[in-house]
Amino acid sequence: MWKETARSTWPDAGFAAPACPSALADAERRLGCGLPAELTELFQETDGIVGPYGIDAVWPLERVVEENLCLRSDRSLAELYMPFDALLFFGDNGGGDRFAFVRAPRRPDVFVWDHEDDGRRWAARDLRDYLERSLAADGEDWYR
Repeated sequence: MWKETARSTWPDAGFAAPACPSALADAERRLGCGLPAELTELFQETDGIVGPYGIDAVWPLERVVEENLCLRSDRSLAELYMPFDALLFFGDNGGGDRFAFVRAPRRPDVFVWDHEDDGRRWAARDLRDYLERSLAADGEDWYR
C-alpha cells in the first residue's frame, strides 16, 4: 500500500527491504513510545522512502531512532530550541527542516519543524497526504 502510494505520486521513488519485527520493537523500546500505526505499516513494507533529488521523505527506521534521541538529548540544541519531546521525527526536506508526528496527544497530522526559526507548523493531514504532497513537490519548501 505505501509503496503504491509513493509510486503513484513519484514513479522513481526508492525503497529498501522492510524493517524486521524485532527492529520495530527495539526502536519503540529505545524511543520510549510506540510508533504511529501508519508509520509501522510503512516500515513493514519498506525501511524508508527516497524521493526526488535523493531526499529521504521517510528515513530508515534506525535514522528515525537516532535523530529523535539526538534531538531530545543534545544540550546545545536545548539552548537554541523548544523541547522536541512532543514530536516524533521521521523525514526531512533536504534543507534542514524535519517532519514529525505529534506524540501526545496522538494525532494523524504531520507537522514540519523549521530549523531556522524553531517554528512548528501543520504540513499534512496524515502520512498518505504527506507522501503525496512531498513526493509531488518540485522543491524543498512545498509545505510553505
